[in-house]
Amino acid sequence: MQLEFEKYEATGNDFIVVKVAAPEALSPEQAMALCDRHFGIGADGVLLISPAAHVRARMTVLNADGSRPEMCGNGLRCAALAVSEGDDESDFVMLTDAGPRTCQLRRTGPASALVTTGLGVAVDEGEIIHPLHTADGRGDATFVRVSMGNPHAIVFAPQISHHDLDVLGSSLSARIPGGSNVEVASVVAPQKIELAVWERGVGRTLACGTGAAATAAAAVALGLAEADVPIEVRLPGGPLELLVDRERHVTLSGPARRVFRGQLST
Repeated sequence: MQLEFEKYEATGNDFIVVKVAAPEALSPEQAMALCDRHFGIGADGVLLISPAAHVRARMTVLNADGSRPEMCGNGLRCAALAVSEGDDESDFVMLTDAGPRTCQLRRTGPASALVTTGLGVAVDEGEIIHPLHTADGRGDATFVRVSMGNPHAIVFAPQISHHDLDVLGSSLSARIPGGSNVEVASVVAPQKIELAVWERGVGRTLACGTGAAATAAAAVALGLAEADVPIEVRLPGGPLELLVDRERHVTLSGPARRVFRGQLST
């Protein structure tokens, strides 16, 4: 059997996009095999695009470990580009496991676009205390928990090493029922944040759209950034623009690009 797929990336977060009749068309084991960077195509996750009533399409996400997260902000931009059907500009709604999400697409090239997505309301889920190791030392730190349809635990602190982020992400996520994405953020200038992300089901990634959204919302709530003014969140894979209104609705703008198309025997 030949599997037709497309490879996309959004600020370095990379995905395999497969158009299917139903979200269950691909198993977790198949997703894991496809995402393997040595023996498969290689990706942070698989985006399954399927028909849905009253909206453009449905996006279902399978992480590299086969788990199914509720939402993926960078994936949503890639999915929006994948279903844009050559439109130079278009507005539509995509259905996700976290509910419907608006997409505004402006094409910037034959296989690329700037996509603005409405990610819904940032929901405060309290705080959790957890050890944190940074260049300034080690001690307990307060992580703010925010849901963007999927869970995040954010700390504002000096940036940490890749090794320490890997240790922090896995240990903190294990303490939270169902797991959590983990973000370490630093405010570097007014309305500018540098962010490192460890994603549940994937590990350390170059970018996370919902993580950037949750961090921007947390910054506004803590008085570290202003509401209704664009916030630039700089991730290893590139910058994203966030807007958080006074009701905590979050809008995300950033690029998406198709890297290649292919077929794979399964």
